[in-house]
Amino acid sequence: MTAAARTLDLAVIGNCEIAMLLDEEATIVWGCLPRLDGDPVFHALLDSDRDEHATGIFGIELQGLVETEQRYLRNTAILETMLADGSGNRVRVLDYCPRFRARGRMFRPMLLVRLIEPLSGRPVVRIRLRPRFEQGSRAPQVRRGSHHLAYTGADGGFRLTTNASLSAIVEETPFVVDAPLALMLGADQTLEEPPLALAQSFLDETRQYWDDWVRSLAVPFEWQDAVIRAAISLKLCTYEDTGALLAALTTSVPESPGSGRNWDYRYCWLRDSYFMVQALNRLGATRTMEGYLRFIDRVVASSGDREIPPLYSISGDAEVPERIVPDLRGYRGMGPVRVGNHAYLQRQHDVYGAIVLASAHSFFDERLTNLGDTAQFRQLEHIGSRALAVHDRPDAGPWEFRGFERVHTFSAAMCWAGLDRLARIAVRLGVSDRAGYWRGEANRLRSHILEHAWNPVARVFTSSYGGQDLDATALLLPELGLVEATDPRFTATLEAIDAGLRAGDWFYRYRHRDDFGTPETAFTICAFWYVNALAMAGRREQAREHFERLLSHRTRLGLLSEDIDPATGEWWGNFPQTYSLVGIVNSAIRLSRSWEEAL
Repeated sequence: MTAAARTLDLAVIGNCEIAMLLDEEATIVWGCLPRLDGDPVFHALLDSDRDEHATGIFGIELQGLVETEQRYLRNTAILETMLADGSGNRVRVLDYCPRFRARGRMFRPMLLVRLIEPLSGRPVVRIRLRPRFEQGSRAPQVRRGSHHLAYTGADGGFRLTTNASLSAIVEETPFVVDAPLALMLGADQTLEEPPLALAQSFLDETRQYWDDWVRSLAVPFEWQDAVIRAAISLKLCTYEDTGALLAALTTSVPESPGSGRNWDYRYCWLRDSYFMVQALNRLGATRTMEGYLRFIDRVVASSGDREIPPLYSISGDAEVPERIVPDLRGYRGMGPVRVGNHAYLQRQHDVYGAIVLASAHSFFDERLTNLGDTAQFRQLEHIGSRALAVHDRPDAGPWEFRGFERVHTFSAAMCWAGLDRLARIAVRLGVSDRAGYWRGEANRLRSHILEHAWNPVARVFTSSYGGQDLDATALLLPELGLVEATDPRFTATLEAIDAGLRAGDWFYRYRHRDDFGTPETAFTICAFWYVNALAMAGRREQAREHFERLLSHRTRLGLLSEDIDPATGEWWGNFPQTYSLVGIVNSAIRLSRSWEEAL
């Protein structure tokens, strides 16, 4: 496939250590090693347009291919791809990353497993394994063993262990698949068992893990398939070692064609992660939620008196310097490709509310192993004090404007929400004096926001204090609890957003000019915010109809990206976008009939 023909209609596999993106022909076009934010050794998504000379790929190519069929094995992250030629020869490819409990802990190695099975005739395939190192700038050294190939670069490498012909792989020679083959790509160390037997064993264990995990979810009665696929995909965007939740698995897929809005999203945004935690809690995925709460606890404990940045690396580093990679040309040739994200230097005051809102779960959810206590509450009070200090100061806002700062309504509302939850936590702990203090401050801040964010002439809650611009984040004000969804000021805002930001079934974040011009694509999650706002405002049937239309736009495997062109339905932005997947979960839970109603 040429770069110009690439799309984001991709599959995702992973195990919370690594993840891979595959196209419909079972070619891996994106994958970072040794972890989710590592070196993109498979990077064709952001580079190659010379098909025969493409690099950064791992392809299993059926000669004479005329038909493909792809699906996930039910309720798993195991991908099945059927490839057929014009003569009746067919082959099946199973792709997964092992994940299961072994010896009392979770086994989730840096390991990709690819199983190739002949289904009919004498299928002829060619394997193209062409990794690159150092952001695409260097070819690996290849060392051949008795049953493996080792690919090494300056900072390490990996090994492919297989029962296939090593010569056929190195020389990319087509060969007949007349028996099952296993390709196991992982750490450069010896596997003690035959690769095919081990791959089959890992497959069975991994399938059992995902079956058990899905059974533990509290899914709504309606739209179960959509919710389960969103939940699994959210899980694949977590880095279990630290508990970090990634915004997406990719970098630099532009928000719109040639826009330059190319950002690295392989980091943990505190704002996005709060909404992920909220969705995970509603699904009952408590272990993933607990992992993130531990991550947040470390962030708060290490912050001292410093301002807290809006994002962290998945290992918890507060600095992720941004640079442009010269050796990758970008998605469809639309560079630049960036590593790191300059937004870590920004002031985004909503982070303080996001920390408190996420942490509040540990004080109220009795399912959790470690419940919040007075010591943790005192620590969160420092975060509340910061929210009080900055709630009416200019910041870059939730959309991370690089060219200006304003007092953003959403940032102030999140600060208020943090104070409100501190008051509730204090009541829970029986600390009456602190409950009174935080309730008083929250009430004062709420009055301040409603006075300065409401534009009485335009009759809307605006993007910033004293402003006129519409902003889709205003749809979240009832969700946060700042105003009732039936408040005339909010219903007027809802109508204004419908008229001013809507394009078909989708919504723009805003329509005013920013650092890169006027936005050209809609921001996926905003449409789900609209659906939820409709439901909260009492327009439930309208919300259900709109939600079902949104689900019809998902990729063929049920995933969503960050942005969409409302006119063409084409997906843009980093993929898969966890924010967008959260929209599916939250809206389905809000709108579904209950199990009691349905059965």
